[in-house]
Amino acid sequence: MKKKSTTTTARSARERRQAPLGTPTDLEAKATRDIGAAMNGILADVFALYLKTKNFHWHMSGPHFHDYHVLLDEQSDQIYAMTDPIAERVRKVGGTTLRSIGHIARLQRIADNNADYVEPSDMLAELREDNKTLATRLREAHNVCDEYRDIATASLIEVWIDETERRTWFLFEAGRPQDATGR
Repeated sequence: MKKKSTTTTARSARERRQAPLGTPTDLEAKATRDIGAAMNGILADVFALYLKTKNFHWHMSGPHFHDYHVLLDEQSDQIYAMTDPIAERVRKVGGTTLRSIGHIARLQRIADNNADYVEPSDMLAELREDNKTLATRLREAHNVCDEYRDIATASLIEVWIDETERRTWFLFEAGRPQDATGR
């Protein structure tokens, strides 16, 4: 019985890691690559937005503490609920998805906020802008899906755009200064 060389074993392991997935899909390899890249960028942004929303939820203070605390908790739950369907969709079309916090950090386009203190009004404004950014990124990913006729991913994205616009609206209304006219 002949023993395999270490070089041959390392090469075959590397080849297996680099080989395309055998996921059954009618999408071409270029579509899988482009849709996977678009959706992995979305997934990284969703994780970044989720953690920022939880950060602000945990560090909320002030006279509207309860209302804002509850709002951000509800929004973070909704954002987190997007993660598994996004990752599973990437896998269904034959791609690979995020593997680590470092991978998220390399792909995320929504900036972290590591400040020791953020005014509640600034928290709401920052999250509002981040949700608007996410909606823009979702529309861009939808365009990629349209290009390759990936209707299933596009239809999921449409729901997420609606949810993201709702979060943006709630954050806008919650952060609006009050005046006598309610405007």
